[in-house]
Amino acid sequence: MSKRGKKYLSAKSKLQKQVESGTANEVALNGYIQTAVDASYARFDESVDIAVRLGVDPRHADQMVRGTVVLPNGIGKEVTVIVFAKGEKEQEALEAGADYVGNDELIAKIKDGWFQFDKAVATPDVMGSVGKIGRLLGPRGLMPNKKTGTVTFDVTRAVEELKAGKIEFRVEKAGIVHATMGKVSFGSEKLLENVTAFLETIVRLKPVSSKGVYIKGIAISTTMGPCVKIDANSVREFMK
Repeated sequence: MSKRGKKYLSAKSKLQKQVESGTANEVALNGYIQTAVDASYARFDESVDIAVRLGVDPRHADQMVRGTVVLPNGIGKEVTVIVFAKGEKEQEALEAGADYVGNDELIAKIKDGWFQFDKAVATPDVMGSVGKIGRLLGPRGLMPNKKTGTVTFDVTRAVEELKAGKIEFRVEKAGIVHATMGKVSFGSEKLLENVTAFLETIVRLKPVSSKGVYIKGIAISTTMGPCVKIDANSVREFMK
């Protein structure tokens, strides 16, 4: 069993005191977020992550929760976007802010081991070629997908949304959805806006076949800091 460092233990102790005193949730969701931010201690700008446990069984196709959301304040990271396209769509992608645009030449680079990008977009007419490197892109979560809006002729919108902070999420086998909500430097107000947009999307995607309690648990943590468990009941009230 790995040992925790002194800074982590100190942050966790501080967090426990806030929970016991009741100050960790005095402003509902905003209070929990602020508590997680206060518990961060690293010298770098830590990411703030959220984990939501859902009342679904991902083994059943009709209970798969998957989608995208454009976070109002982004995630605090410069996103490198490539676009597989040809003809006039190449120029459109460049004007929209894509970092790399092309088709056969990009595919050749990726076959040679180049993966210096975060997101990939493709127009439908080149997906036949892109599919040839699906085994390379798929495991890395980089394969363009129509369901997430990254296979489209509207490359301007796709690129601008990704650059603005659009994220993808998918429920895991254990029924948990993980996502990054931003950076500690955002402050609780901007993080609250991002978390709210994310949770609203999760609620909107509730499968019809999901019975009982849908949002069973929520936890927020920074890269190095301890986890802040959120009262799911208070969040359900907040989302009404």
